[in-house]
Amino acid sequence: MSAIQGWEQFGRDEWVAREEARRREAETAGKLSYRLRRAWERVDGRLKLLAMLAVAGALPLFVHNPYLMRVAGLTGLYVILAMGLNVVAGFAGLLDLGYVAFYGVGAYVYALLASPQFDRHWPFWLVLPLVILVTALLGRLLGSPSLRLRGDYLAIVTLGFGQIACLLFINLDRLHVPFLERPLNITGGPNGILNVDDIRILGYTVNTVVEYYYLILAFIAAVFLLVFHLDRSRIGRAWRAIREDELAAQTMGIDVRQLKLLAFTVGAAIAGMAGAVFAAWQGAVFPPNFDVTILIILYSMMVLGGVGNIWGAITGAVVLSVLPELLRSPEAARLIFYSALILTVMGLSRRERTRGLALLGGVGALGILLKVALTTWHPEWFLQPEMKASVSGSILAPLTRMLNWWMLFPRAARPVGNIAFVLALSLLLGAYRLKGTARRVMLVPALYTLAFVWETRLVEEPSVTRMLIFGALLVLVMNYRPQGLFGSRWVQKV
Repeated sequence: MSAIQGWEQFGRDEWVAREEARRREAETAGKLSYRLRRAWERVDGRLKLLAMLAVAGALPLFVHNPYLMRVAGLTGLYVILAMGLNVVAGFAGLLDLGYVAFYGVGAYVYALLASPQFDRHWPFWLVLPLVILVTALLGRLLGSPSLRLRGDYLAIVTLGFGQIACLLFINLDRLHVPFLERPLNITGGPNGILNVDDIRILGYTVNTVVEYYYLILAFIAAVFLLVFHLDRSRIGRAWRAIREDELAAQTMGIDVRQLKLLAFTVGAAIAGMAGAVFAAWQGAVFPPNFDVTILIILYSMMVLGGVGNIWGAITGAVVLSVLPELLRSPEAARLIFYSALILTVMGLSRRERTRGLALLGGVGALGILLKVALTTWHPEWFLQPEMKASVSGSILAPLTRMLNWWMLFPRAARPVGNIAFVLALSLLLGAYRLKGTARRVMLVPALYTLAFVWETRLVEEPSVTRMLIFGALLVLVMNYRPQGLFGSRWVQKV
């Protein structure tokens, strides 16, 4: 019998066998997450798009704050950029670090042709095809010398292109041209180009935040349909073959050179189109709008959602665009932190959930003991509960009252919070090195110290908090779900 079983396993990949066993276990156990994922995969992507557009289109009916609508519009632009980057880095597997340069080129081309910079005011329907053509040609030109490069070498070359483009945006305000008495100001230098024309289509001028928001939704739909059909075509299958194994794809007759160039071209054209819309929407363009920070954010969105998955790119763009705005408010930041902690514990398996609840109970008990002991020993070191109650609003009053009687709020919050931050990292590293009961015991003070740092330092500093949240999300995703939220598991080549 063992010989028969051994023969059945002959030639089977160990990773594939594990995945099949995990899938059968999920089907047998009837896990809710598995059933939801299967139901989501059975729905046609175009129907998902219609549902998403219906929800997004109803947003202005309930949100009347212009700032929030601008955040929604910026989120839409990030969705377009993430889908374009997903074509290059996700479908074709090309690590393009010069992607944001095409975004900037598209914005500047539109600004030069529709602003007082050169006293040109071309209509949008004429400038947009030109922007797409220029950025697509630049993408093809960038791809041509990069065809023989892979991995880190390709990243270095494309990153150099992105930095060169950013330097040109800054320094092309004093270009010396023969037969001209004065230097030619093309990009406006650090001051950028101001008073960019609004978008005019068929005699109608788009000039309000809500109108631009609906226009961005229309571009999202167009880009989604383009990427969706490319992904399901022969071109998309060939891109995935190149991403998984370029040599094998070439051996099977796939024209690797042309398909790589096509990926660069399509991604650059989408980025350029988004840049043109951004220039009109903002009414001005500046070099910092296209620096490496945008590139990092875009790759973070793609990694979070799942490399090579359209809906992963969209989800990552929405999450990492909306989350920083929510963290601006201390009340919302506090609610997100503790809700995420509780949901994480409740999302674990039954055995792990029991351990997680026990861990939370230990953290709560430790907080009460420290609160009682230290406030009794040196009450002058800490704020009184009624003094801290003003930090939170009335909506979160129950959570605020609970925190006031559980968490220590020192008067010297900044220095104590800095020390606690170092202590929290040390405890987490120590817990990582341990196993079993010792690890769970070490996690109790580590989690309490983290909550202490959150309450005393991070809640009051949204800029620092956002960066730490980005880093923590990416670390968690890369460790516990390297394929992202919507990506598929893959076999890593060694």
